[in-house]
Amino acid sequence: MAAMQTRLIAHRCGRAYGPDCSARALAAALAGRPLAGVEGDVCITRDGALVCVHDTYLPLATTVTGWAHERSAAEVLAGRLLDGFGRATGERPLLVEELLDLVPPGVMVQLDVKAHADERLARRTVSALAALLARRADGGRVEVLSFHGAAVEQAIAHGLAARLVIWADYAPAVLARWVADRALRGVCIEHFLLDRPIVAALRDAGLSVTTGTVNDAVIAERVLAHAPDAITSDRPHELAVELAARRRPAA
Repeated sequence: MAAMQTRLIAHRCGRAYGPDCSARALAAALAGRPLAGVEGDVCITRDGALVCVHDTYLPLATTVTGWAHERSAAEVLAGRLLDGFGRATGERPLLVEELLDLVPPGVMVQLDVKAHADERLARRTVSALAALLARRADGGRVEVLSFHGAAVEQAIAHGLAARLVIWADYAPAVLARWVADRALRGVCIEHFLLDRPIVAALRDAGLSVTTGTVNDAVIAERVLAHAPDAITSDRPHELAVELAARRRPAA
């Protein structure tokens, strides 16, 4: 097998290394081999701040109660992030500005817009993000990512790069036209849906293809057969090492 050319993106800042979207996870992810990108989640608060929290319903990811858009930034930042077992850690949520400051220049940052079944909230979150990025010299390295069609449409309206995350594999040609017509950069496909027809349709439309979370080398090898532009992983460094080991000839 040829050496892996597909790039690696640290999912939720490298959630295998610390709480989701935390400074600790990010530091560990950046301490390894160079990454193509870092992915984090973004929610808007009641007072218009943008925080890196995986879910708009705060108890799923933090010690704070209620919904992110019903809480002030101060209330969210006073909370603590939960670990994979639901236990409070010493890590607090990051503001999007803090995340961008911590990621070195030249590393792409994907920001996954969260807005639970609320199109208006999705659009408001992206508009706030666009305003923030317009004030930063490094705003061009950010790619808006979302399961919400409204979020990626709003991102394009603001001149931002965007990518739709999908869970469905029906009508790939129709999907490709929808994405291309809206000038999105591409599609992020969950690995278990990655197959020849959908990849071919997206590539024929000139679109970029990346994957959802892949943490196992055996699965990654199947994914690589479709040559995605990037694989997103909670444990990008370990995955790269395991893939390299599987490519080495047996002694």
